[in-house]
Amino acid sequence: MPKHGKVREPVQVYLDRTDRSLLEEVAERTGLSRAEILRRGLRRVARELLEEGEPGAAFERLIGALGDDPPLPADLAARHDAYLYGERE
Repeated sequence: MPKHGKVREPVQVYLDRTDRSLLEEVAERTGLSRAEILRRGLRRVARELLEEGEPGAAFERLIGALGDDPPLPADLAARHDAYLYGERE
């Protein structure tokens, strides 16, 4: 995951042997760091639990989700399908 100049805060987590083994296995199979796996797990749980609001409730969380890296195309919003799926001929 690219860094966007965001400050990250360390968090200590205690896992039992089963959960630690599971974390290690997922890290080994995916090549992701343990921290990234925990971040993704947190986001997935949050989506499941917190996205039960009105349509568009998650809009505020989406703003800035891609960061403000200069490599982001200026026309990303208008041409999102072309960037996701490629140009259609």
